[in-house]
Amino acid sequence: QVELAQFGGGLAQAGGSLRLTCAASGTIHKIDFMAWHRQAPGKQRELVANITREHVPHYTDSVKGRFTISRDDNIHRTYLQMTGLKPEDTAAYYCVMFISTGPDRWFDYWGQGTQVTVSS
Repeated sequence: QVELAQFGGGLAQAGGSLRLTCAASGTIHKIDFMAWHRQAPGKQRELVANITREHVPHYTDSVKGRFTISRDDNIHRTYLQMTGLKPEDTAAYYCVMFISTGPDRWFDYWGQGTQVTVSS
C-alpha cells in the first residue's frame, strides 16, 4: 500500500514563490525517478521537472532558471521550489514516483494533485 500526498499549493502573485512537497508512504523498497507534472484548464498535461535516483534534475524549457526540483531519499520526498512565478504557471500540479514495493514490483504512483494559481 503506497500513497503519495502533496502539500504546498496555493495562491501567489506574479514574481512570487511557492514550494510544493510530495511525500510517499507505505511499503517502499526503492524509488527510481521522482517528477512533477502540471495541467492547466484546456491544455495538455506536461512534464515540468524530474529528478533521477542519482539526483540529476531535468526541466522543461519554460521553467528553467525558475524552478528547482530536489529529493530526500531518507524520507521519500520530492520538492518543487518555484520562484519568479508567472500567470502561465497556473495549473494543477501532480507528483509521480516510480516505486518498487519488492523485487521486480515497480509501479508509477501519483499524488492527488494540488492547485497553483498565480495572479498578475
